[in-house]
Order: sequence, then structure tokens, then C-alpha cells
Amino acid sequence: MSEKGLDQLEQLRKRLDEINLQILELLSERGRIAQEIGKVKLKSGINRFDPVRERKMLDILAEKNQGPFETSTIQHIFKEIFKASLELQEDDNRKALLVSRKKQKEDTVVDIKGVKIGGSEPVLIAGPCSVESYEQVKAVALNHKRQGLKLLRGGAFKPRTSPYDFQGLGIEGLKILRQIADEFDLAVISEIVSPHDIELAIEYIDVIQIGARNMQNFELLKAAGSVNHPVLLKRGMSATIQEFMFAAEYIVSKGNKQVMLCERGIRTYEKATRNTLDISAIPILKQETHLPVLADVTHATGRLDLLLPTAKAALAAGADGVMVEVHPDPAVALSDANQQMDLGQFNDFLSELQASGLLKAKARV
Repeated sequence: MSEKGLDQLEQLRKRLDEINLQILELLSERGRIAQEIGKVKLKSGINRFDPVRERKMLDILAEKNQGPFETSTIQHIFKEIFKASLELQEDDNRKALLVSRKKQKEDTVVDIKGVKIGGSEPVLIAGPCSVESYEQVKAVALNHKRQGLKLLRGGAFKPRTSPYDFQGLGIEGLKILRQIADEFDLAVISEIVSPHDIELAIEYIDVIQIGARNMQNFELLKAAGSVNHPVLLKRGMSATIQEFMFAAEYIVSKGNKQVMLCERGIRTYEKATRNTLDISAIPILKQETHLPVLADVTHATGRLDLLLPTAKAALAAGADGVMVEVHPDPAVALSDANQQMDLGQFNDFLSELQASGLLKAKARV
């Protein structure tokens, strides 16, 4: 390019810079006016969003547009400006999620029959994938008692990928869990899959679990939020962290503040593990929310050889606890046989975690 052409280009760019600053100044002025309008609307009880007014402004822009931009382009740009202006009218305190640190600085601690989750001491939740019989659950509970553990998990309602797989014992399974819990002074956690079963379930279980496949079952979330009962919410297999937080918000917004989050692995292209444990989600959730955060390493990995290292990683990343599956005889389990530890393997797993200093040793009976 010639020297004259370079000089001309520089002048045009300089003019663009000046216009950019003018646009910025006008946008800032528009934003300030929008904020004032928001205050007036708030005092008057008028909705912030006025679609009739927005349509009128877009029509005026279309009428006055003389190019070179297409009218559709101009309207798209201004719709973004309108959206940003509307957000300026929101009360920052109102905009913050109830589950966020902006709303509550201190950690939420959920008390489950004397076991505090979200405090300074991580916990271990363990039990069979599915409740199959009284004898099966009793064997696990007896081992819990001997190891000084208090939290027993077990599935009574089992949402399965195949409609022909074992779906759980339902209410009968919940009754078994309650009987075992009362006999061994344990707290029980079990998944509920229907909003209609929430009221009945709280008669039998100490913690309502909402599984990955139901993370966005909004009616179930609202039903769980309408009772005063601890809830363990698992992250959906394809859910973003933001979607996970919004799911928790559904529960808390209904009045139930006893919510715990559980990272259980997400679906990726990787086939080496059942899912991909998102370790980074743990510190992010601890930073962005005040809720307790746990990690289900059994469902995250689906591999016995990875349970210990991933449990250590989760606790080191700040998890308030880990979940694992244990069965007296995994070979005959009706669901997830390959990923459940037997009692000997589980006791070794527990000892290794305690030896690492990441999990406090309990008084054994």
C-alpha cells in the first residue's frame, strides 16, 4: 500500500476510534437512564419488561434506518442493548441465587441425626446400589456399626436405562431401610423419583436423594423443596455447573435449605470410566455456593481400582464427603454388580482413606 493509502487508512481508523468512544458515552448515558426508569417502575409496582414499548422502539429504528446495515442487523444489535439495559434494572441482591455465596457467606451445615455435613470434617456415605433384602442391608449395616460409620445409602426406587432391568423394591425397600436404621442407629439415604412419593418417603428415610436423571425434574425438585427434610441432589450426567446450581435453587426457593450437592461424573467422549469425574466442579461449587458438596466416586468411575484415588482427589479438592457402593456379595447384586465393593474391599478402602488423613477415623465397636 502506498504512503498516501496508509495515511488515509490511519485517518479512517482514528475516526472509528472517536466514534467508538462516542457510542460508549451514549451507551453509558442510556444505561444510567435505564437504571432510573427501573427505580421508578419498582416504586410504582410496574413490570420491568414492557414488550409493547420494546416493539415500538424496534419499529422506529426500522423506519429510520438508512443503511448500510440491514434492518435485521440493527434490530439485533438494539435488542442486545435492550436486554443489557433490562439487566441493569435488576436489584443485584434479588438477582443473586439463594444458593450462592452472595446471599449467604457462611457454609450451610446439614445435620443428619447428629452427623454434620458441610462442617470441617468430611463424611463417608456407603451402602448397596439397590435394596434387595433385609439380610443384605443388615450385613452392610452391621459392618457400618463395627467401623463407626453412621450414613447408609440404598436404592429402593431405581431409574434404569433399560425398562427390563431391576427397578427396586419401592416402598418395601424404604421400609427395610427404616427398620435397619432403627436397629443399628444409622441415618439412611435413598432416591425418590416421583413427586407423589415425597411425603410418604420422609416417613422412612432421613435424606431424600434426587438422582442424576431427575436433576431437572422440576416438579420433583419443587416437591422436595416443600418439605423440611435434607436433600442430596446429584448432578445430571450432561448438566453444566450453572444448571446444577439452578436445580438446587428450585429446592431452596421453596423453603427447604437443607440441600447437599453431589458431583457424580458427567458424560464425555471418554470410555475408560463409566463417567468423567469433574474434580474441578468441587472447588467451584464450594466457592460459588454455600451448600455442602460431595462426590459419588462409584458412579463417576464405575471401576473398583479407581475408587480410592478418586475419593482422595475429591477430598483433597475440598469435598465435604464421598459416596461409594458396597454389597455383601457383589457377584449376585441385582444392579451395578461390577462397581460395588464387597465388605472386605470396603474396609480396606476406608482404612486407606483414614490413613491418608483425609477422613477422620471413627471409634470402632
